[in-house]
Amino acid sequence: MFKMAVLSGDGIGPEVVNEGVKLLKALDRELNLDLVFEEALIGGIAVDKYGLPLPNETLDIVLNSDAVLLGAVGGPKWDNIEVSKRPEQALLALRKNLGVFANIRPVKSMKPLLSASPIKSEIVDGVDLIILRELTGGIYFGEPKYRDGEKAIDTLVYHRYEIERIADIAFNLSLSRRKKVTSVDKANILESSRLWREVVNEKAKEYPQVTVEHLYVDNCAMQLIRRPRDFDVVLTENMFGDILSDEAGAILGSLGMLPSASIGEKYALYEPIHGSAPDIAGKGIANPLATILTIALFLRYSLKRETLARIVEDSVEEVLKEGYHTPDINIEGEVVNTTKMGDLVVSKVLSKLEDDRK
Repeated sequence: MFKMAVLSGDGIGPEVVNEGVKLLKALDRELNLDLVFEEALIGGIAVDKYGLPLPNETLDIVLNSDAVLLGAVGGPKWDNIEVSKRPEQALLALRKNLGVFANIRPVKSMKPLLSASPIKSEIVDGVDLIILRELTGGIYFGEPKYRDGEKAIDTLVYHRYEIERIADIAFNLSLSRRKKVTSVDKANILESSRLWREVVNEKAKEYPQVTVEHLYVDNCAMQLIRRPRDFDVVLTENMFGDILSDEAGAILGSLGMLPSASIGEKYALYEPIHGSAPDIAGKGIANPLATILTIALFLRYSLKRETLARIVEDSVEEVLKEGYHTPDINIEGEVVNTTKMGDLVVSKVLSKLEDDRK
């Protein structure tokens, strides 16, 4: 039995998560994956009911699960409440409690979406990279962190072990890909980045078959737009990874297409990287494909079902190739709602499974 905690969250979270769970339940019926789902509240909706963005009731369910599927949290409704109770604080607390330190964000172009990208098609075509973001260190968690009148203090802290473990994952990921790791830092300015670069170079000696390059974060941001096909695994610290992965979303033409997986020693957290989009919540037009592609990552990393993960990813691309898309994607074809898009992908996946049986 594999237990998954389902945290739909706020805004469009429940709409897109529903489509991901729909796919998993269909796969469970077909393949007897032995999945068990338990829902819980997180974010603004949890603040409204419990006064906390990550209540103990939710944390108990999460810690008794094998993996977590998360929608999105936050919205203007909660913008002016006490900082410690803001919905976004639930994300930091959730990652910390789960001990998930490696955030895997694949960025892979799809032929049907080349025209949706603001970047020239010939630059985008063939992009296939992973941004690997360290998730539990850096300026988001460093102490001290305080406000003193007209002065505000945030502290960027990294320990050697945090860099070693994320570097190991980067090198191992690259071994099954194009054997290239680009480590991103600001070593010309930051002491934490100098430690980062030092540790990555030490780790690189254990993986002689992997090519390693170092880029300053500002240069990397430019090169991701100029030559995205040159990247394979991009290894970076917490805040840099947060920013660069959103930039990479522009390569695909929509943040609604970007999945992510956060991996730790015991737990895994799966979430699309887009926000709660309260302006379109409840309208049935949210793009569920990032969540569905996130399900593919769950199949790959938690269930070790690589072939099944690829079937889901191929099905998403084929549905787009047939011209179906949600309103956020600017391509020709038929605009469909959230539920219809989910149904189309599920139908395509099941059809492929049936073909494999023949």
